[in-house]
Amino acid sequence: MKTMRVNADQQGPVLMAAELPAPDAADSEILIRVHAAGVTPTELSWYPTTHAKDGSARTGAVPGHEFSGVIESLGKNVTSFTVGNAVYGMNDWFADGAMAEFCIAASGSIAKKPAKLSHLEAATVPIGALTAWQGLQIKANIQPGERLLIHGGAGAVGLFAVQLAHLRGASVIATTSAATMDFVRALGADRVLDYAAQRFVDEITDVDVVFDTVGGATRDRSWSVLKPGGRLVTIAADAEGTSEQRVKDAFLLVEANAGQLAEIGRMLDAGTLKTFVKAVVPLQEAAASYSGKVKGQLAYGKTVVAVAP
Repeated sequence: MKTMRVNADQQGPVLMAAELPAPDAADSEILIRVHAAGVTPTELSWYPTTHAKDGSARTGAVPGHEFSGVIESLGKNVTSFTVGNAVYGMNDWFADGAMAEFCIAASGSIAKKPAKLSHLEAATVPIGALTAWQGLQIKANIQPGERLLIHGGAGAVGLFAVQLAHLRGASVIATTSAATMDFVRALGADRVLDYAAQRFVDEITDVDVVFDTVGGATRDRSWSVLKPGGRLVTIAADAEGTSEQRVKDAFLLVEANAGQLAEIGRMLDAGTLKTFVKAVVPLQEAAASYSGKVKGQLAYGKTVVAVAP
C-alpha cells in the first residue's frame, strides 16, 4: 500500500513516501480503507512517533491518527460494525496512523461517519472534537453560566471548544488572531480578543475555567485570571514534561471514545456542531501539510490529506 513514513534528517523529522504491506486486523480490530486523514503538525516529533510503548526507539512511523474511511475487514471478535460501513475515528498513538491507504483501529475508537459530512470533513473532527469534549465536559465539568476563557479559538481544537462551551450555556471568551475574530464570534464566543493586540491578563479576570491550547507563557499567565477555585485545562504538549504539579494536573491527553464520537456525529448531522477544512492536500504531498507550506489555506480549521477518492 502507498503510505507516508516519518524519517529523520539534519533538520529534523520529515515525511517520505513509501510502500508497505497492508496491515492485518487482529481479533478485536478493524481494517479501514482510509479516504482522508487529519493533520496534527507537531505530531512528527511526539514521543509515540519516535518511541515504541516499551521506550525503545521507533523509526519509520506512519503519522495521522484521525481518519475517515470505509471498513475493509473485521477481526473475528468485532460485532458492532459490518464491512462497508463508513466510519471515522482515531487510533492508538503508538500504532501506524492513517497517512496510508489502510490503517488499523480498535472497534471502541471509531463510530459511524456523520452522514452529512464528506470523508474530508469527517477527518477534521475526531481529535479536535474529542479533546474539546473531554476537556470541557469531563475534566473541567463546565456548567451553564460559568465564564470560560479559550486560548486559540480558531484552531483545530479551539473551534470545537467554543461551540461546545456555547451549547453548554457558558459565557465564552476566546483569544485568536485579528483575521479570525469574526469567525470565532460566529461560533458562539461572547467576547473575542486579538492576542497580538490585547493582553488577556489586562482584559479578563475571575473566570471559572481556562481552556488552553497554546501552552508556554500563555498558559503560565492564565493562572492569574482564574477566580478562587477556578479550573485550568491545557492540551499543550509542553505540559507533559513539566515538573510543576498544577500543570501536570491540568494536562489532558485525548482518548478515543466511540460513544462520544457517536454523539458528536449526531450533533454534526443535526447542524448544532460544525467543522471546517483548512486545506486539502493529496497523499503524495502530505509533507507540505506538516511543514506549513500549503498554499491557499484558510486561517482556521484543520488540514486534511486526501488518501482515496
